[in-house]
Amino acid sequence: MRIFRCLTFTVLLAGLAVAQSSRPAPAGQGKKSPAASPAAKPAAGAKAAVTAKQPPSFDPTALDQAADPCVDFYQFSCGGWLRKNPIPADQPAWGRFSELDARNQEALHEILEKAARPAPGRKGNQQRIGDYYAACMNETAINKAGMGVLKAEFDQINAMRDKSVLPYIVAHLHVSGVNAFFLMSADTDFKNTREVIAQADQAGLALPDRDYYLKTDAKSVEIQKAYVDHLTSMFKLLGDAPEKAAAEAKAVMNLETALAKGSMDVTLRREPANVYHKLTTEQWQALIPSFSLKKYLSISGLPRLTSLNVASPDFFKAMESVLKAASLDDLKTYLRWQLVHKRAPFLPAPVVSEDFNFFGKTLTGQQELRPRWKRCVRAVDHDLGEALGQAYVEKYFPPEARTRTLKMVQALEVALRQDIRTLPWMSEPTKKQALIKLAAIENKIGYPEKWRDYSTLPVEPDDALGNTMRAAAFEFRRTLSKVGKPPNKQEWEMTPPTVNANYNPTDNNINFPAGILQPPFFDFKADDGLNFGGIGAVIGHELTHGFDDEGRQFDAEGNLRDWWTAADTKAFNERAQCLVDEYSSFAAVDDVKLNGKLTLGENTADNGGLRIAGMALLATLPPAKLKEKIDGFTPEQRLFLGWGQVWCTNMSDTLARRQALTNPHALPKFRVNGVVRNMPEFTKAWGCKQGQPMAPKDACRVW
Repeated sequence: MRIFRCLTFTVLLAGLAVAQSSRPAPAGQGKKSPAASPAAKPAAGAKAAVTAKQPPSFDPTALDQAADPCVDFYQFSCGGWLRKNPIPADQPAWGRFSELDARNQEALHEILEKAARPAPGRKGNQQRIGDYYAACMNETAINKAGMGVLKAEFDQINAMRDKSVLPYIVAHLHVSGVNAFFLMSADTDFKNTREVIAQADQAGLALPDRDYYLKTDAKSVEIQKAYVDHLTSMFKLLGDAPEKAAAEAKAVMNLETALAKGSMDVTLRREPANVYHKLTTEQWQALIPSFSLKKYLSISGLPRLTSLNVASPDFFKAMESVLKAASLDDLKTYLRWQLVHKRAPFLPAPVVSEDFNFFGKTLTGQQELRPRWKRCVRAVDHDLGEALGQAYVEKYFPPEARTRTLKMVQALEVALRQDIRTLPWMSEPTKKQALIKLAAIENKIGYPEKWRDYSTLPVEPDDALGNTMRAAAFEFRRTLSKVGKPPNKQEWEMTPPTVNANYNPTDNNINFPAGILQPPFFDFKADDGLNFGGIGAVIGHELTHGFDDEGRQFDAEGNLRDWWTAADTKAFNERAQCLVDEYSSFAAVDDVKLNGKLTLGENTADNGGLRIAGMALLATLPPAKLKEKIDGFTPEQRLFLGWGQVWCTNMSDTLARRQALTNPHALPKFRVNGVVRNMPEFTKAWGCKQGQPMAPKDACRVW
């Protein structure tokens, strides 16, 4: 499993967009309307792409001037925006991130509409992305093909004569992107970052997290019942009789619940040591004796594998129990479900609609399915991201943007270096190692130095499902081909148009796609105060991830190694606990509060990131400039407004609950108020009085 410390929950929102459209969505992950069947939507090219509109960097009308910034800074920064920007029906939330993401999607839409038109000289990546998009948009052909497109895969599952064949079937599914039972991948060895190793991890659950199966509160029970109803409906759509469909739904729920009981919870998975268990293949096999790994590895492409990281050994013990207890028919039912669940976005309209009704409407509160063009744009970005991203960069990210971003990164690194040197709680030996690590952080800005080669990936203009299956196989093979080799630290895990950023602890680098280096985060025409509060704080956030509760456990070379003195570790943990307690007191929705332990890394990065952005701003501006006002605010005030306004977000209660239970990021309101209330710099800039909500006596500080 890869450990990335990311900026924002847009990974979740973007993933949902694809999960309801092209299910191969990432990191990290819509419907037109319940009444309007997707079958009624026009084919590709029927609607001209809208010219992408750039969001404003700062909007004075977004403020709520009636609010007291010292009482509720989020309301002061965003109150006007929140009133003017209700959640669109085809979204589970809407915020400034969403505005920029929508702008980028429109930009990609323009590119794809042009690429999809047959024209002389259309070849290479332009033809690939155009043909993929055209096939995805051809809903008429998808509906006409019906469920028959899955016949070969269903026949393979149904032909299982006994459980000994299961490893072959699971391997075939994994190659095509269906992570039944577990996930097979590759990543840098945590304790030897000069080598990539294979990794096996828990997977095979359709609900967002293990706790969705295990909690017994009224809301969780309601979702569990709705999930069983959804399973029943999907099996009916596969042609099964109502009684059989109901029995199959119960079988899947029981099997997935058993897997959930053996899965590690999200909070425990934040501890790197908990997800690193380097075993021999014989030791892995001993965990699942009923499942022949020799058979599985022969199909998956790793026949000579000798060792790997088994991220969650207890999960494989649970899997063994499931394999022994489940009947062959129940295993077939589970595999059929996993298959249709993954393929749903590329299947006929009734399946797409039912898929959305549960995974969109029930789980996120989203009311309408997104237009097909949005879903297909997201699918191309996922499956051919660097081919599409190269066209995006050429049009929307000029070389000077990269240069200016690097200058800001350098300013933030100087500020963090100064912060480390002056920390009162850290000893000199640990400071020395921290500074060595900071100096070793590499900066990846905008796009890859070398673009991915898709020349061996066949894309057909009339085979939407086949295209995404071949793309999944291409990526699976590409990933596993890295095993036993040195890692490519220049490789990107996010596509260039992505509105996000991350820190990779094993590579010790920060990554900023071109997609986020746009307003409202970064505007060449805006003042330094606003830019340092936006992209500056984002840069600071990612740099600080190298020193949060997870990142600090990796050294300058990315190895999982304890380089802290015992006293410094104790001092760090005491300060981190302050943040855990603080954020755990924030109510997300109804009786659900944030999980301060789950969100600790992101909260540490938010608090440290804005602080060092402020330090960089003060070091950049001449003293005389610090008193100049723009829109009635000083540079220091605009720093905080820049941070506050990028988080303006309206969110459904359903998604807020899910976010609080499963996501390592705090809700937007608390990413603003939870940070500024810990900063004396904020108290001074806004003239707050000690004891006001944004200026408490018990403020926390780590970095």
